[in-house]
Amino acid sequence: MSEKPTNSSYSVTDFRNLTCQIIDVRSPSEFWQGHWPGAINIPLFSDIERQIIGKSYKRESRLNAILNGLKVTIPKTTKLIQIMLRKTSKKHGTNKSLRIYCWRGGMRSSAFAWLARTIGIKTYLLKGGYKNYRKWVLSQFEAELPIRLIGGKTGVRKTDLLNYINKENIHVIDLEGIANHRGSSFGALGMETQPTTQQFENILAESLNKFHKNNATEIWLEAESSNLGKCRIPTDLYTKMKKAPILEIIKTKKERVKNLVNLYSQNSQTELEDAVNRISKRLGPQRTKEALAAIEKKEWSKACEAMLDYYDKCYEYELKKTKNITSINLSGLNLKSSVNKILNENLNPL
Repeated sequence: MSEKPTNSSYSVTDFRNLTCQIIDVRSPSEFWQGHWPGAINIPLFSDIERQIIGKSYKRESRLNAILNGLKVTIPKTTKLIQIMLRKTSKKHGTNKSLRIYCWRGGMRSSAFAWLARTIGIKTYLLKGGYKNYRKWVLSQFEAELPIRLIGGKTGVRKTDLLNYINKENIHVIDLEGIANHRGSSFGALGMETQPTTQQFENILAESLNKFHKNNATEIWLEAESSNLGKCRIPTDLYTKMKKAPILEIIKTKKERVKNLVNLYSQNSQTELEDAVNRISKRLGPQRTKEALAAIEKKEWSKACEAMLDYYDKCYEYELKKTKNITSINLSGLNLKSSVNKILNENLNPL
């Protein structure tokens, strides 16, 4: 079957402005470590095959690596084409174009693009591959960003408030939602598996790109520690967050306990006990004992109260380091009324 011998490569900016499906042809472990959000993984080589071919490149020669790659790829070309058609047609129907990348934009993406073109699919390659995309990702955190933080003690529903905001000039980034972790010992309960820190960075960078495209004037984030479970906030972004003004949300302790009970009581007794035991040294023996006893009896309010004192002291300690802070009391207000009050607050310009 004839095809035009074109293998044009596109910069990250031009590549992202295209609208067709993105295919990542790297091995499954490379894809898991980090990938362009929204990309589909159709690996040219398995993890083991990639290791073998990589070793032949280092120990023997580039030619031997290519020959070994062909030995692996040629027998499974039919299967690769079938996978390609099945995975892409579900989402893009009759769209006969694909964006393709590998690690450096070299042999793997070129080989896959050739295969796609033999069945009539137009291809666009990413110049410099995923390695170049990662440079773009990290550069997104270097620019000056108009950040405002939402802060407050545990249980004031900071994340819910952020996600309820729908205003054109405000771009909200849900760090906890992206990391699948709420930041505390209990943070992973009820959440999906966390992404790697690299993938966390990729998703964050894409969100910042949306901020620029939508011409918003402010970015609102929740005040967080540098780590959300296994995910680490990029240093450049975290440095900016530490300097950003904070809007502190105030709620009564009764409301906060109720919110925490609603959030965590659905988890199993074992999960809750494990979370308490993880911070037992910081809670101290007495509070740990009280919390575990309350969980065993399903006295959720008592369990929360046994731990809130510790978390409140941690918050107050961090608060002393903060200078640019404005407090707003939302006690007794529902989510809608709370957001309206926040947006009507006369906040200092960023």
